Order: sequence, then C-alpha cells, then structure tokens
Amino acid sequence: MRFIISLLLTGAIITIATYIIPGTYVENFWWAIITGLVIAFANSIIGNILRLFTFPLNWLTFGLISFIITILMIQLSDTILGNKFEVDGFWNAALFAIIVAILEMIIQGSKKK
Repeated sequence: MRFIISLLLTGAIITIATYIIPGTYVENFWWAIITGLVIAFANSIIGNILRLFTFPLNWLTFGLISFIITILMIQLSDTILGNKFEVDGFWNAALFAIIVAILEMIIQGSKKK
C-alpha cells in the first residue's frame, strides 16, 4: 500500500513541478507516474554506475557531480518517454530536479508529523 501511495505522490509532485517550471511538460497524471518510475529506474541503474566511477570527483566537489548525474538522468528520461514528458535543456532539468527534491522534502516532513 505504501508503494502505491508513494507512486501517486511522485506523480503529483512531477505534475506540480511541470506546472511551475516553464519548458517542462508531462501529458497527464498517469504519464507523470510513469515518468517518476523511469527517472527512478534510470537513476538507480545508470546513475549509480556513473556515481561509482565519478566518486573521487564527486567527493572533491561535495556532491555536485551527483546532482549533475541526476540532471542527466532526467534528460535521459525525456529522451526515453518521447513527447509524453519534455524538459527543454539542462537548466530546466536542473530546476526540475531542485523543485522535485524540495516538494518531496516538504511531503516527507509532513508525513512524519
């Protein structure tokens, strides 16, 4: 049950983020859920491999490389999902990652109370 609630919340967060950020688009709520799954899958498989190879550089930059890898995984998800999920450029993907992270922190904080 928690997994389903988490999926629905992720879909809502992605939908809200696409409304906030110009240059981002998701077709509807169900595609937002699928987008969340694709981003999570890409980040867990490809992103972790890239983080492993860039660990020394990531350590030197205090995690900036990890953030850049997350942005690249968002852009990869854009490529995989075609016209169902669109992010126009690196900076929009960076803003999308920041907004999604902030919204997830807010929701995580409200669930603990």
